[in-house]
Amino acid sequence: MPTPLLKIAEVIRSKNSGPYELTLDIIFRDWEIFRRVCAARLITPERIAGLYRVPVADVLAIIEFEPAKAIKINLRRPIPSGSPGDTDVYGAQQHAPLLDLEFELP
Repeated sequence: MPTPLLKIAEVIRSKNSGPYELTLDIIFRDWEIFRRVCAARLITPERIAGLYRVPVADVLAIIEFEPAKAIKINLRRPIPSGSPGDTDVYGAQQHAPLLDLEFELP
């Protein structure tokens, strides 16, 4: 049975990482779940690219940050922050696709 990310994450958020990148943070509720997700490589560039409907090349990094029980994802912004057409200058609303993420926990 798929497990929603919302059930196992304490924090799911996004923010600017400069004018050309976004950072998505997933902070897990406990160490066991964090380690299981990391060991199984459940969060991949391909999965993130599919969620965000961007090329895999736009998923710049997926970083497992153990001291915080967190996974950080860096994405290329489609439009530089503050440019005409940018609808979220701070990048604070870009985590929404992660809210629908589900996967089989090993």
